[in-house]
Amino acid sequence: MTCAACQAHVQKTLSAVPGVRQASVNLLLHNATVVYDAACVSPADLVEAVNDSGYESELPPPSRSLAEEQRRHDDDELAEYRRLRLRAAVALACGAAAMATMPWHHESWTRPWLIALSVLVMAWAGRRFYTRAWAALRHRTADMNTLVALGTGAAFLYSLFSPHEPYFESVIFIIAFVLTGNTLEARARRKTSEALAALARLEPETARVLRNGGETEVPVSELHAGDLVVARPGERIAADGLVVEGASSVDESMLTGEPLPVEKAPGSRVSGGTLNVEGRLVYRATAVGGETELERILRLLRDAQASKAPIQRMADRVAAVFVPVVVAIAALSYFITGSFPAAVAVLIVACPCAMGLAVPAAVLAATGRAAQDGILFRNGEALERLSRIDMVVFDKTGTLTEGRPEVRAFLPAPGADAAEAVRLAAAVEQASEHPLARAVVRHAALPLPPVIEFRALPGRGAEGAVESREVLIGRRDLLAERGVELPPQETRAAGETELWLAIDGRFAGVFLLADTLRADARQAVEELRRMGLRVAMLTGDAEPAARAIARQAGIDEVEAGVLPEGKLAFIEKLKREGVQAAMVGDGINDAPALAAAGVGIAMAAGADVAAASSDVTLVRAQLRLVPAALLLARRAVRIMRQNLFWAFVYNVIMIPAAAAGHLNPILAAAAMSLSSLSVVTNSLRLARFRRA
Repeated sequence: MTCAACQAHVQKTLSAVPGVRQASVNLLLHNATVVYDAACVSPADLVEAVNDSGYESELPPPSRSLAEEQRRHDDDELAEYRRLRLRAAVALACGAAAMATMPWHHESWTRPWLIALSVLVMAWAGRRFYTRAWAALRHRTADMNTLVALGTGAAFLYSLFSPHEPYFESVIFIIAFVLTGNTLEARARRKTSEALAALARLEPETARVLRNGGETEVPVSELHAGDLVVARPGERIAADGLVVEGASSVDESMLTGEPLPVEKAPGSRVSGGTLNVEGRLVYRATAVGGETELERILRLLRDAQASKAPIQRMADRVAAVFVPVVVAIAALSYFITGSFPAAVAVLIVACPCAMGLAVPAAVLAATGRAAQDGILFRNGEALERLSRIDMVVFDKTGTLTEGRPEVRAFLPAPGADAAEAVRLAAAVEQASEHPLARAVVRHAALPLPPVIEFRALPGRGAEGAVESREVLIGRRDLLAERGVELPPQETRAAGETELWLAIDGRFAGVFLLADTLRADARQAVEELRRMGLRVAMLTGDAEPAARAIARQAGIDEVEAGVLPEGKLAFIEKLKREGVQAAMVGDGINDAPALAAAGVGIAMAAGADVAAASSDVTLVRAQLRLVPAALLLARRAVRIMRQNLFWAFVYNVIMIPAAAAGHLNPILAAAAMSLSSLSVVTNSLRLARFRRA
């Protein structure tokens, strides 16, 4: 595919296949995402439909990982760039040879020499334009190749048979300039996808597996969960796993942003794509292939870059009718003015490429740049929506705070066995993912009995049966609702969170916990305020603890004692008031609010359901990434608009100018090449984006 018209044709072809519900084609990545009914159509049918429409397509083998697929894509892009560079160089050399004959243009030998040069350039350097134009014609469609083929073909035939001044030099230079533009554009495109390529290169191609008492080197695609894998010093980890032997430090900076190597010992987790720095490690693979953390990040980034931002829709509508309209304008120009060069210039100067690249190039560059900072956008729409946000709402535990609260004290009920109460409470909490629950388990530091009939009560607590005893732990009002007789509420230290405990329906004590504000929380809040955004905090904690943390973070708007439904209701209320809010959270309690917010932003360390509900995932647990994501989104949308404006204005000015005879075909070719190149180059500014 070379232009927006090609993209529109392939998308239309796929959408027309019975059973296809939705099809999206990406011009820059040369891929398609299709949602279809498996009962009506198969992937092989989709490939056949695309191939029948004049384009080549294939399905990646199921065993091929995303990293391997991306590496193949990068190799193909590099090979295409080199082919274009060679063809452009030959065409330019032929153009120079043609221009060198100008002092002898009246000599009889110059005409066959120019014809030979033109045929060489058209048949070899520019062959792609004619073969693709013919394929488009066979399928009753038209694209950029149609315009170039029509313009140069008509000029060549006119020069061949007309007694008037020939245009052989124009034919050669039109193809040379278009190929030069394509070459520069291909180079710029490769730069926009450098982030994806860098991630793909993290996955090693082979791994050393312990089999039959020795090390066997196998392709990574042949790894299975449960395999014992060896990582020598200087080698990359091939899969996610648990260390079973050895000690070393591992560089995880490309995945987590942590600059210092992390020490690993038996029992430690390792992630695929990270670098083993020192000692020999043996680890048991727990996730391989498409299930690793690296593949998940690659998939998120690939999906985001393949998606379309809503702002692209107008360009798609124009691209669908652009080429036929241009051909009609060229014909009309010839009939009105009688100027053949003017008609050719119209065909050549028209540029559907710039319209097709205007938004995807910016999305590709922005999502790639964001990924380098540890920010993963789900799609182009999330990027566009984030740029319109005027309020940011933070969850407290695990988002504004470190998410590693510690039990400061356990205050048992009069007459209660404190050690037994803590043991039973920890037994229930071991089944929960909530940071407060994990703090209780750490505080117990005991072998714990199993819990049965465990039930999490999101935003309120948890309950279960341990050794035939009913244990309920959570908020004070939860226990009160269950009829537990409670002592009067006492004033606690600022910032302390309470977990109330009941065993067999009787009050057994209260845990006092405290968490630490993230080091960059206040800085992030201040940056958001400087950007003109409102900032609020939601939490299930009691008012005193919530206010204490909010004061440290510099947040004035606080909603305390809020259940998951209350967080959702708060976001819905903001929507009704016309406020575009982003919700930043990390856990299960945040999932409904994350899904309902204008943009949901999940911290990567949070529960999987939170990431699944979010539009943006922060791979690194750093709150400064929130204002960074907002600034990048605003810049990206501004560049999308600039690109679209340039693409439309260029065509609105250049096509009438060419039709009026103010632009010769050679200049038209140069202008057309520069228009699409300028769009990609402007988008590349995002790849160099740095916060002030």
